[in-house]
Amino acid sequence: MCTAILTEIIHLRERRPHDESFIVRIPEEGCRTMITNAFSDLTRLINGYQLTQAIHVASRLGIADHLGHGPLSSNELARLSGSHPRTLYRLLRALASAGVFHEAENKTFSLTPIGECLRSDSPTPLDGWAAYVGRPYAWQAWGHLEHSVRTGESAFRHLHGESVWEYRSTRADENAIFNRAMTANSRGAIEATMAAYDFSRFRHVADIGGGQGQLLAGILAANKGMRGTLFDQPHVVGKADGVLSQHGVADRCEIVGGSFFETIPEGADAYVMRAIIHDWDDKEAISILETCRRAMTADARLVLVERVVEPPNEGPISKFSDLNMLVMLGALERSYEEYSGLCRTAGFEMRGTTRAGSHFQVIEAVPT
Repeated sequence: MCTAILTEIIHLRERRPHDESFIVRIPEEGCRTMITNAFSDLTRLINGYQLTQAIHVASRLGIADHLGHGPLSSNELARLSGSHPRTLYRLLRALASAGVFHEAENKTFSLTPIGECLRSDSPTPLDGWAAYVGRPYAWQAWGHLEHSVRTGESAFRHLHGESVWEYRSTRADENAIFNRAMTANSRGAIEATMAAYDFSRFRHVADIGGGQGQLLAGILAANKGMRGTLFDQPHVVGKADGVLSQHGVADRCEIVGGSFFETIPEGADAYVMRAIIHDWDDKEAISILETCRRAMTADARLVLVERVVEPPNEGPISKFSDLNMLVMLGALERSYEEYSGLCRTAGFEMRGTTRAGSHFQVIEAVPT
């Protein structure tokens, strides 16, 4: 009975898209509730881009940091952030309705547990990511998702005529925003990564594609006798000294600029790549892994920290991240079996995987 009613609802909705009155005439209470909730849930999903941009703007304005010491009125937040008072209130009340902030009397706002993650000093920071994903160049690329789905190509390259790496390398402001997001993401993942994998057995860890060194700094700080090598593109590692010095490990870490398609520093007994392989298609990913394999001794270890695509009907974060890889890079997230295949082709054997926090896995492989 309920299936028949669902079918009829769909047909009615198509004929009368603005008339919801027929819903109350459904004879089964459970079906009526289900349809009403489904319609509301789908509306929320369709309009999700609005929430993304609202959070992006709140991050750019530093609202969570301003609320870090306690509740403030929307007028005071407008003064602190240089915003239009009435319009900022409209933004904040919308975000409060979504659970990002909490609105009390007299238009006063405070942080919720969700909003706490937007603080720049949060132990689980997402402010950098929020500030990045709403940037016009990233936002516009997602507007061309259909091109990617039809062709399998990067929507970003289709739109801008160059890769996202090339785009950011010539735009210092966008590169800084992106690096801040990656540094914040690494900071939030350090504890989970080290809890999932024992780095203490290594004397020298190389972080390949390690950005400004946030993850490597955390590993070195926790292992006083260890040395490190930070390797990434020259324009990326150029500001790594500050991060390494802040953690007191600069004297134990060598910074090397270069391309992991060409050569990778030798001498380490563990080579870590966090969220690197998912940036590339299979051919390029294998090339990176082969370069790494040439630098490694027979007893060294490859440590990949990546999202692993979950079974059907589960894991929306990994699967929408996969779409983001498609849109921005023409790349992809992978299953465990797909990572195993890449490693095998590049001269490695996977030894296993361990969950690191909510969204990542630590994958260990050995040279064959």
